[in-house]
Amino acid sequence: MKILTTVVEARVHRRAHRQVLVPTMGALHKAHAELIRVARQNAVPNGEVAVSVFVNPLQFEPGGDYQRYPRPEKADEEFCQNAGVDLLFLPNVAEMYAEDRSVFVEESSLSKTLEGKSRPGHFRGVCTVVAKLFNILAPDAAVFGEKDFQQLAIVCRMVRDLNFKIDIIAVPTMREEDGLACSSRNRYLNDEERKQAAILHKALQAAANAGKKSTADVVTLARNVINEAPLARIDYVELVDAKTFQPIEMVGPNSVLMLAVFFGKTRLIDNIRLG
Repeated sequence: MKILTTVVEARVHRRAHRQVLVPTMGALHKAHAELIRVARQNAVPNGEVAVSVFVNPLQFEPGGDYQRYPRPEKADEEFCQNAGVDLLFLPNVAEMYAEDRSVFVEESSLSKTLEGKSRPGHFRGVCTVVAKLFNILAPDAAVFGEKDFQQLAIVCRMVRDLNFKIDIIAVPTMREEDGLACSSRNRYLNDEERKQAAILHKALQAAANAGKKSTADVVTLARNVINEAPLARIDYVELVDAKTFQPIEMVGPNSVLMLAVFFGKTRLIDNIRLG
């Protein structure tokens, strides 16, 4: 596995075949292993799987968890080595951002609701760093998980609107045995918070299986299930159109139920397609 730490090294790196990128913020877990597996599958036999690990300060809101976000660098390096990654890109903040930076990439439609509303500036940070990674590494394709459903849609919109010649590959959400979506932030949870966090998947499944059609019924059902967990504090539970992320009145063929819930100081997100 080749490890690169500078933009110059990444730009001069030469490959003869297709490269598929898995952008991450590190603290790698089994969901990342699945992203890497899908990347390998799409890289074709002689292709290259690249993983970037960069905790991006631009996508953390003021007062967020940027400083305490886990950075197990050696463990991540070993994880990638064991997963058969070909190229690991490990830039630091100074390498990615000039001190006097003044140019950002911002999506202005899909990012106005849900995560964009709860975390102002978050998606500007996401789009900026992903665009930079695409320019630096020039992959042929990139892999993203559906747990971050709104992020995935926004990256696809950016690729379309800015004419990046990159295929975006979506991978279904990976879950723990109790249904909790895999996330690097799960390690913040104490034992009781972790136990109660399984209620999120239970709520999504209940909404999906209840046969409810109106937004009010679906959202109320999901909220009631989540509130069974004493430590849960709801940020949002919303039924939206999966393409526009605007609220809808009824479950339809292109609807998605999305939620964000705090357990202590840890904020978790999840979603499920309905209709």
